[in-house]
Amino acid sequence: MNIKIHSIHFDADEKLLGFIDQKIKKLLQFYDDIIGAEVFLRLEKVQDMENKIVEIKLFIPGNDVFAKKQSKTFEESADDCVEALRKQLNKHKEKIRK
Repeated sequence: MNIKIHSIHFDADEKLLGFIDQKIKKLLQFYDDIIGAEVFLRLEKVQDMENKIVEIKLFIPGNDVFAKKQSKTFEESADDCVEALRKQLNKHKEKIRK
């Protein structure tokens, strides 16, 4: 699986990149046919503490799935995104089986 991570308005450290990479690879347990993923890490310039945004787009045959979450840390946002994508992949698998 090919994973591209883009950090916008800042430079992400290796620890964060490794964390996100590991989380996305865990999605292979739920759906084997993932071709690749594109991740965007955004840092919004707002007064609110919840200014870390993670967007993940998974490329799968026939359809792509997308999730966008915002929270206080990139790790929390990534966790939320991966959980949302896991649910979408399960729904997609159910559709294919029918």
